[in-house]
Amino acid sequence: MTQVKVFFSAMMPAVLIVAFALSIGAIAPAQAAEAGKKTYAEGDMIIGAEDAAVTIIEYASMTCPHCANFHLGTFKELKAKYIDTGKVRIIFREFPFDSMALHASMLARCAGEDRYFAMLNVLFKNQLKWARAKDPAEGLGKFARLAGFSQAKFKACMTDEALADMIIKTRMDGAKEFNVDSTPTFIVNGEKTSGNMTMDKWDELLGKIIR
Repeated sequence: MTQVKVFFSAMMPAVLIVAFALSIGAIAPAQAAEAGKKTYAEGDMIIGAEDAAVTIIEYASMTCPHCANFHLGTFKELKAKYIDTGKVRIIFREFPFDSMALHASMLARCAGEDRYFAMLNVLFKNQLKWARAKDPAEGLGKFARLAGFSQAKFKACMTDEALADMIIKTRMDGAKEFNVDSTPTFIVNGEKTSGNMTMDKWDELLGKIIR
């Protein structure tokens, strides 16, 4: 199994927001007011039936290559075999371990509840193009524009401290409640497992629960 370990303490959203704001240009007062509105998806992001026998909570970082590999590979099989058939539901929770992961998560949230997972997929699929770009902020902005964001909306999203605080709280809660310290980490009906597992491993694990 592959995973990315997290070794640092809780991040400071305000510091990260200021640093990112400087990289994309100062935000105008009118845009700041717009940023004060809750124009983003809140709470847990969920795929699957509420009454599914198995609930999987996934903690992932948007700059984690193993998380991207899971979403672009095994997740598709998992969804077709277990989620779409009503046996499993998955709750996606952000666990950013760097500034770019935080802001990519913010961008997905600003896409709205209906487009959240579509944006997540686009960002994972193109992870190398923005996360390792010479100018990561501009790289992320490019995908925001392709998704229909105006520059003003993108800046407002990237400098929304309330949104950043919400995502960081999710990260901190995951570390406290489940001792999450690497990505991807999965909580399967309350039991923790880490790493990008193969579909055979998922079949073995879920086969013990689903009868």
